[in-house]
Amino acid sequence: MEGSPLAVDIVFQLGSVPISRAVVTTWAIMAVLFVFLSIALRRPVAKAGPVQAALEIVVTTIAAQLREILGRDPWPFLPLLGSLFIFLVLANLAAILPGATPPTGHIETPAALALIVFLSVHFFGIRARGGWQYLRHYAEPNLFLLPLNILSELTRTFSLMIRLFGNMMSHEFVIAIVVFLAGLLVPIPFLLLGILIGIIQAYIFTVLATVYIAAAVGAVEA
Repeated sequence: MEGSPLAVDIVFQLGSVPISRAVVTTWAIMAVLFVFLSIALRRPVAKAGPVQAALEIVVTTIAAQLREILGRDPWPFLPLLGSLFIFLVLANLAAILPGATPPTGHIETPAALALIVFLSVHFFGIRARGGWQYLRHYAEPNLFLLPLNILSELTRTFSLMIRLFGNMMSHEFVIAIVVFLAGLLVPIPFLLLGILIGIIQAYIFTVLATVYIAAAVGAVEA
């Protein structure tokens, strides 16, 4: 698969398990987030310093966005959706770091994130409405639509994965081609554009996940 967009850049082996550069970048992002938040929020105070104040602004802004989409208290959903957005921003922006590979530019990471969203939708839906009541809505308005409703669940999860993967992979290809043809200085505007694209893609992915969860816990009831 050399030269293929699905090719995996193996960095080392952990026993018999190959570890790719994208996985190493994912671990690095997780470690940075864990260390930074552990230090920054080790002793939160009422009179917040600049770091704590910035984090509070990020959290409250995300919560406000979720409230508008969900139409209800966003805090039960914030740990999942807020973490998803922050991770995606950092993962997408990893493309601008030398030697780093954005995990979202390889199909495995978008697939794992889409699967998390898929499972979370049903988890929140069943928790909010009960198992039988939630499962019954797949047969509404009549039983003949059951296969189509199930297919819709699968296809929207697949499209969530492909949208993120396609946009991030294509951006990597464009940067690589421009660097090859024009040298190192010309792609700087493309890198700035890549920052914007990375943030937008993280926002879109999170908003779509929120919409799916909102449908599971609220819109169906309405």
